This record gives sequence, structure tokens and C-alpha cells, in this order.
Amino acid sequence: MNAVEVRGLVKTFDGHLRGRRRKDDDVRALAGVDLAAEPGEYLVLLGPSGCGKTTLLRTIAGLEQPTEGEVLIGGHVVNGLPPRIRQVAMVFQSYALYPHKSVLDNIVFPLKAEKMPRGMRERRAKEAAGRLGIEPLLGRKPRQLSGGERQRVALARALVRDPAVFLLDEPLSNLDAKLRATARDELKQFQEQIGTTTIYVTHDQAEAMGLGDRIAVLEKGRVRQIGTPVEVYDDPADTFVATFIGSPPMNLVRRDDRLIGFRPEHLLPAENVPYDARVTMPMRIERMEYLSGDRHVYGTVTRLGEETRVIARLPATVTTPLSAGETHEFAVVAGRLRFFDAAAGGRTPAVPIGNGGGS
Repeated sequence: MNAVEVRGLVKTFDGHLRGRRRKDDDVRALAGVDLAAEPGEYLVLLGPSGCGKTTLLRTIAGLEQPTEGEVLIGGHVVNGLPPRIRQVAMVFQSYALYPHKSVLDNIVFPLKAEKMPRGMRERRAKEAAGRLGIEPLLGRKPRQLSGGERQRVALARALVRDPAVFLLDEPLSNLDAKLRATARDELKQFQEQIGTTTIYVTHDQAEAMGLGDRIAVLEKGRVRQIGTPVEVYDDPADTFVATFIGSPPMNLVRRDDRLIGFRPEHLLPAENVPYDARVTMPMRIERMEYLSGDRHVYGTVTRLGEETRVIARLPATVTTPLSAGETHEFAVVAGRLRFFDAAAGGRTPAVPIGNGGGS
């Protein structure tokens, strides 16, 4: 049985509420989403701003009601049920801590609504604080905490309810880059420790790749692909996933009615690629960048099809001398090529490409 499942989920917002005058201006945030999270899974919803990922999370939580479709938690349809009955706990981007309350009072607050005896709720709060390493902070106010500490308080407040599902809406977005990397590791360890099914929303692919057991990539209210981080990176279902995931994104070169895709790290100077399993292409080098020990080489190739700008990401172990303005032979291992329909963007079967990019 899935911990969380949505079937045919549609969510339409009334255009009149958004300053639009016609019924045709209604906004469809979710357009028939089917999705399931397994017990104990860390499922990440990834996509650009406005793709519907937060609306999907809020609909699972019961903060939004679906226009069509069903939400199931623990195998039971929960449409129409209020959030407190759904056995979910949600951590928001803002953390939503009460500034006038102590950390302890913030954590126990959800238990007051359940009329739990004071001694029991304080014991539960201290247990949750202990698991997150914030027991020394229980007497402080939120303004006395760092961003990472506030995040842990918000998690403790969710944990204290002993939910069946955690719903996290970009909880790291307010942290600086260094603290975000540390907090991401802590979140992963925390989820593995408690084993609670977690659905996590982000637009940051590094967070998605680092946290998720599986990633659901959303665009315009639809799920474009669901898979493990390796699957969505190595075998993208369409050109949207191919170019949204990866930094730099996948190169796409048009050839007739197809797009040929390859990751920048697979495009190497030809002398670094086995001769009998490669497709070669001359690259006219325009410029280079040095980032985190890698060389990012920007240039133009023509041999696979139309003249197209591409990026090669060369690790420090590839020492081939290169300079802007020259043309150098590059190559890709043939098995690393991915093929897409040029019009629709979906994956297509591989087609033979002769060594050197011939017919």
C-alpha cells in the first residue's frame, strides 16, 4: 500500500479571483497528476516556479481542495478532510514560528490543539528537540536563533505530532549556500533515522538529486518524469527534463526530425574517448571557464546536424591543451547519446550514427 497517492488530480483557480474577467482565464495549476509515494520514501517534487509543485503539496495536506481527482493517505481517500485529520505535518518555507513564544512553546503548540496533558506534550517536545540536537535552545525565542536552528525547530514542531507523512515546502530556501548544503545533509540523515514518508518541494536540482530516493519532475501542472536521481539524469524522458536537470544542461543538437542529446561531461577531446565506440565532431572553441576544478568549454559543432552551440565539461584529469578560437576534434561515447523527437520533445529509439558523424 502506498503511503500517499494522488489520482487524476486537477486543480483550477478561478480567474476572477486573480483579476481576470473571463472563464477562459481560469488558471489550471494541476492538469491530471498521478503520483504515489511508498512507505518510508523520500520523494522530491522538482520543477520551475509556477509548475504546480507547491499546489500539489498543499492539496495533499488539505490546505487546497482538488477540482478533480482523489488524494489517498494510507490507502484511504481523504478528499474533504481537514489537515489535522490527515496525519500529515507540513514545514513551510517561512518556518511560521511564533516570535513571542519560546522554542519549547513553539514545538508543543500543535499538541495543545489536541488537548494533550501538559506533562506529556512537554515530554514529547523534549524528545523531538533531542533528536534534532536543539534541547539547549528550548528557552530561547526565534529571533535568538540562526536560520539553521529555526529550521530544526520547525522540523521538531512537525515531528512532535508523530505524522504519517512529512510535507516540506522549500524549507532550505532562506539559508545561505554553505548552510544549505549542511542542512541538506542533516535533513537526509533525519529522514533516514525516523523512516517517515517525506514529500519535499524544491526548484533546486542539487537538493533534489541529493535528497530524493525518487524525483518527480513537474512542468505546467504535469508530471514529466518520475525516477531515481540517476534515471532522470541519465535517461531523461523528454527535452524538458534533459535541459532542466543538469548544470550545465544536456546539449541538444538537431539532426533531421530528431534531437541528439549528450551531457557536457560526456563531450571530451577525441583523444580521451575510445576510438571504436565514439562519435566525433569538430568543435570551434569560443571561450572557457574554470569552475571547481573543471574546465567548461563553450563552442559550436556542426557535424551531427545543424550548427549548434554546446558545452563540454572537462575534469581536471583531462589536460588536453585548448584555447579560444581554435577548432578541436571532440567525441562522445555512442552509448551516451540520447534521441528525442524534435517536434514533440519525447524520447525516441536510438539510431545508428557512424564514427565521425556520418549517415
